Amino acid sequence: MNIGEKIRNAREDMDLLQSDMAKLIPMNQSNYSKIERGVQEPSMEQLRRICQILKLDPRYLLDIGEFETISEDDVNLLKDIKEFIKTHKQ
Repeated sequence: MNIGEKIRNAREDMDLLQSDMAKLIPMNQSNYSKIERGVQEPSMEQLRRICQILKLDPRYLLDIGEFETISEDDVNLLKDIKEFIKTHKQ
């Protein structure tokens, strides 16, 4: 099951519509639909909001085991993303 399917199942379990989720995130409903269909990946902020709203552990969505470690390359990528966001947010 991919991220979009997991999100869709959790949303449906909470009896929320795609439009409800889009308003809560916030984002437009068309882009939210793309996330559920696997056409578009959520941004880090969107992923954080989705997890908060649906009360999901991000490790579940990302298929990361509880004791699984992140590689050094992944850590460096996350640092680069954080720096990119920081510099372009201003």
